[in-house]
Amino acid sequence: MLFERGLAMIKDKYKVTKEESEKVFINYFKVENGNEILSTLPSKEKKKVIVLKYIMKNFEASKKYDYKQINRKLKEIYSDYATIRRHLIDYGFMERTRDCKYYWVNERM
Repeated sequence: MLFERGLAMIKDKYKVTKEESEKVFINYFKVENGNEILSTLPSKEKKKVIVLKYIMKNFEASKKYDYKQINRKLKEIYSDYATIRRHLIDYGFMERTRDCKYYWVNERM
């Protein structure tokens, strides 16, 4: 119940227009060889959430990823993949097992 309210608060707090989303993408990502690379992680929360949403497009909703897979995928996007991984968990975009061996998309987001 508390978790569900937290998800709703994140969704409400960070309502984003298409224009805002596109502007953040242009400012924080570069495309190299067809891959979207994050140049820097924004410090402002709203922009950070937009960036994390873009990163989530790289993960299938019904698939579980092991620790190495998640790191490899995130490393292709940003050099500090551990920070991105933590943010994806902290902001509720992904969930993981208690032992941190497996990760998956939080479909409630």
